[in-house]
Amino acid sequence: MDYEVGKIVKLKKKHPCGSQEWEILRVGADFRLKCMGCGHQIMVPRKMVEKNTRGLREKDLQF
Repeated sequence: MDYEVGKIVKLKKKHPCGSQEWEILRVGADFRLKCMGCGHQIMVPRKMVEKNTRGLREKDLQF
């Protein structure tokens, strides 16, 4: 998959707030992800994100 800053990744497990979708803020050996439900930010290893990804989409543009 092509992970890029600004895309939305759907992960296998839910965040405690109930959301499964995360916005990618940083790509590298580690990913910085922001929860789309509550805005919490985490750093996780690339290997974990690649293993647990269930979907990848573009961020919806809102005007």
